[in-house]
Amino acid sequence: MEILVLYYSRNGKVAQLARLIARGVEEVEGVRARVRQVPPVGPLTQVAQPPVPGEGPPYVELRDLHECAGLIMGSPTRFGNMAAPMKQFIDSTPAEWASGALAGKPGAVFTSTSTMHGGQESTLLSMMTPLLHHGVLIVGIPFTEQALNTTTTGGTPYGASHVSGVNRDRPISDDERTLARALGRRVADIAKRLAVNA
Repeated sequence: MEILVLYYSRNGKVAQLARLIARGVEEVEGVRARVRQVPPVGPLTQVAQPPVPGEGPPYVELRDLHECAGLIMGSPTRFGNMAAPMKQFIDSTPAEWASGALAGKPGAVFTSTSTMHGGQESTLLSMMTPLLHHGVLIVGIPFTEQALNTTTTGGTPYGASHVSGVNRDRPISDDERTLARALGRRVADIAKRLAVNA
């Protein structure tokens, strides 16, 4: 059983969160993380990206959505919304929507912003909307996770998050790490339970 951890990261902070979430996924026995990224997009005048990224995990393929038992999706914040590359990928999934490739699977979201009030929660909510259209069962972080009550950096009940600072020089805090791993474990555990009861 695999959970797809799918992300777009421009400055590396979302990628770091993705790795922490993947660790959390793999803390659940019998569940593996399939980490993938979406390619960047640019104006038509720019050269297209190569089919294989220069570094990091492979680019996502539509078959990854069919093959996963759950989806955890991450993007940096862009004016309180997900970044264009993630939106472009989601917009390429009407066949998967029509076939119900993600229907009934657990899913969650994560993000990074440069400031505390940079739109973390609205970005997380913006990523949830298309997942709901796909029939994904949205998973958040409950307040039974003590780090959610004590964090002075990132972390929300809507999903894992990080505050990178205006110079993007803040490391991921202990609370942010704890909550990212907790989110991965939670989605993996729910996917496992759903598979047993199917």
